Amino acid sequence: MALFDTAAEHPPDRIRRYVVTTLVFIALLVTASWYLMRFHTEKRTARHFMDTVVAGNMEEAYRLWKPSPSYSYKDFLDDWGPQGYYGPVRSYRIEDTQHVKNGSGLVVVMDVSPFSPYPERDDAVKQNKTQEARLWVEFSDQSLSFPP
Repeated sequence: MALFDTAAEHPPDRIRRYVVTTLVFIALLVTASWYLMRFHTEKRTARHFMDTVVAGNMEEAYRLWKPSPSYSYKDFLDDWGPQGYYGPVRSYRIEDTQHVKNGSGLVVVMDVSPFSPYPERDDAVKQNKTQEARLWVEFSDQSLSFPP
């Protein structure tokens, strides 16, 4: 028998190896899927809000914000309206999500732009006009606000 010659593998060993390999692959797939989809609902809420702002439907966007009594519609327009701090918002890109440990929500970090479509990364003139916006999305009721 030569050095690299092996004895024939027993069928039960082959089956066991295939079953273990398949289970490990499925576990990795489930873990990766969970990691990628864990904040899907909160991102979808932020995306729906921003789509409403981009469309110019500020009444609907204010309703989605689920504001506190101290945050009036005028305050909302001062932040998100065409003449507001972030306005005019014509396009956006979600950059990151930041989970606060033991927090009741999630921070969605996005860049908002006055240009449509969203400018390319190598377009320095238009990229200079983009601003970072941070939204707090509550897990319980999907309400929006600025981060605490």
